[in-house]
Order: sequence, then C-alpha cells, then structure tokens
Amino acid sequence: MDNTEENAIELHGDEEIIEVIDLNDTEPGPDDLADDLGDVDFEDPGNPEDDNEGWETEDEMEAEAEQDDSELTFSKHTGSVFCVSLDPATNSLAVTGGEDDKAYVWRVSDGEVVMECTGHKDSVTCAMFSHDSSLVASGDMSGLIKVWKVETKEEIWSFEVGDLEWLEWHPCAPVLLAGTNDGNVWMWKIPAGDCKTFESPACQATSGKVLPDGKRAVVGYEDGTIRVWDLKHGNAIHVLKGQDGHQGALTCLACNKDGSLMLTGSVDGCAKLVNTTTGKVVGVFSVEGGKAKGSKDEEESNSVESVGFCNILPLIAVAYLDGTLAIYDLSTQVLRHRCQHEAGIVHLQWEESSSVVSTCSLDGALRLWDARSGNLLSEYRGHTAEILDFTVNGEASLAVTASGDNQAKVFCLQRPDR
Repeated sequence: MDNTEENAIELHGDEEIIEVIDLNDTEPGPDDLADDLGDVDFEDPGNPEDDNEGWETEDEMEAEAEQDDSELTFSKHTGSVFCVSLDPATNSLAVTGGEDDKAYVWRVSDGEVVMECTGHKDSVTCAMFSHDSSLVASGDMSGLIKVWKVETKEEIWSFEVGDLEWLEWHPCAPVLLAGTNDGNVWMWKIPAGDCKTFESPACQATSGKVLPDGKRAVVGYEDGTIRVWDLKHGNAIHVLKGQDGHQGALTCLACNKDGSLMLTGSVDGCAKLVNTTTGKVVGVFSVEGGKAKGSKDEEESNSVESVGFCNILPLIAVAYLDGTLAIYDLSTQVLRHRCQHEAGIVHLQWEESSSVVSTCSLDGALRLWDARSGNLLSEYRGHTAEILDFTVNGEASLAVTASGDNQAKVFCLQRPDR
C-alpha cells in the first residue's frame, strides 16, 4: 500500500477512499492530471451520466493547445470550420466552409482571402475545387449549392436540393454531383445546368464517389445499401444489399487508383472491399474489442469513420471511432498494425506517393503514421477543439486543417526522410 492510500485511510476511513482518488471530483490542473492518469482505469463504467468519460476536458485541450505547431492560422470564420480542400492544379489555394454560412477561398502561403462565398442559408458543410481549379462549389446543410468562378470571383450557378449529405466534382469534367437526405443523387453540367437524377428508395444517400473512369459513381445509403451507378445511362449497374451490403448507414467510401476496387465503411463497424467490375464483396474488415471511450451503450458498434488505399503498396487503412487506425495487407487481408489514438478518428488520408497515412482526431491533433512499421512519425498540435476535416497537398509538404475552434490551420510536414 503506498503512502497516499495510507493517508487516505488515516484521514477518512475505508469508505472514503474512492472519493480521495476519484479524479472527477476535483478540478486538478493539467500537471496534476498528467501525474494521476497512470492510475485511472478508463474501462471502469463510472458514472453513466458522465458523457466525458475518457475524453479530454476542454481545460486539458487548451493546455495542450498552447503548443501551436502551425505555420499559419486562418481565423475569418466565426463558427466551426467543417470542411477544407486544396485546389488540385497548384495546391496554393484552400477553400473552407463553416457554421457561419460562408465559404472562403484563401491563399495557404499568407492566409489572404481571395474570395468570400456568401448567400448561403445554413452551415456550409461542403466546399471544393473542380478538377482544373477554375471553379469552386459550396453547399450548405439546407441544400443550397452555389458554384463560383475563381478567376472572376463571381457566382455562376446555383441550385437548391433537399438537405445536402455530400457534394463531389467529376474527376475530369465541369460536372457536379450531390447526394441528399431524400435518397436522390443529382448530377449537373456547370454552368449550363443540364441535370440528371439517380433515384433510389427514400433513404439518405450518405456518401458518394465518382470512380476514376468518370463513367460510374458509387453511392452508399443510410440503410446499408451500396449502388454503383452508370452516369451516362442513369441505371444502377450493381446493387449490394442484405448480407452484401452493410448493416447500418454508410459513412465513407474510397477507391484505389484505377477504380477497380472500392472500400466502404459503415456505422456497423465493418469496412468492405468490393470489386467495382463484378459488384462482388471480396473482403470484410473489422477490429474486435474496440469501444469508443465515453460510449454508454455496450452494444454500440465501433463505427468506421474513414477508409483509404495506399497508392504504392498493397495496403489499406481503416479509421474507427474508438481511435483505432487499422492497417491491413490488401493481398492477404491480414491486420498488419493497430495505431491507437486517445480519441476518435475523424478522417484519414494517404500521401500520394508514399506509405505514410495521416489522421485527424477529436483530440485536435494531426498525426502522421508509417504504415510499413505502424510507428507514429509526427504529431502536430495547435487547435483548441476537434479537427473536423483536413487535407494534405500532393507533395506531402503541408496539411490544412479545419476545426471546431473556428479556425483553419496550415502545418508544414517535415520528416527526416525528406
């Protein structure tokens, strides 16, 4: 028995020990907390009313956030920043969308605003550049979508759909796709506005991805169904449902470089590997025993939040809400590494031409992992709230993050092997 416990017993008697060592009863400073964390068992269900069990408190996050590794902070948004993307042509411009019903296009070198995208009626949750960086699309939660010409800084097109779930540009044409709450997928030629819809049973089209051939799109739905659509003819080439589909809403989609394989992730805790030509499931991935910290429901499955393929090695990455980043070997489908985070992972992205995968997390940190070894290469901090989205440029020299602290940040990614 150590001194602390002896003192506790002398001072308070047996029944009071729990109160003395329960961290939740006092408001210790970050240093005291760090000393005590070694003694805390986060698996203890504790007080079921306490939703913050195991998560960092705001005080802790702010203490850690005094460390700011970023090169530049973009602070024009007056609410949470929900999305960020870089212009594909030069990677010199970012577009961010926020809770303030606005999107901004700004330079990553100095944070200067190039264009303000106004006139939205709700939080801007989707904002991205077209394949040639000439246009920006911004979409808000209510379903108002606008397209802007970067060169002239003017709005050239707008359209209103049902509540917006996702928005994506075609990989090689000025064509925009959107998925909505009512299950429709829309496709428009911009700026002419020629329109096609892909209708399915009334349940949310929760995620969508145009395949690299530009002729097909994969769409995931709230009921766990996956459809591969022929964009030209408007028909569903493949429908995966029941055992082939997921047992819950789809959360994310990715495809490999040539579009022959796709990965789907769902709240059911599984990632599925699908051959896009045959529509057959060729692999199923899940991690056992993971449970999100603070999750009160023992039966709650560990949602897959993000998936992706490595471009240079046969590896895939699956990110889970419990903070597990799982690296699987694509050929053997064996789990190679579990990279553990303290908090849930929001998004992952592989570097274009290496085996490094980056993650952003609810603890406000950006991390780079070596998928060959499973080792953490670097960790970047600076946000005082969760990171909701991020993107890495083509050269893998910088990352731009969007956070619930109303800021976007630019981080320079430095690694010994560069």
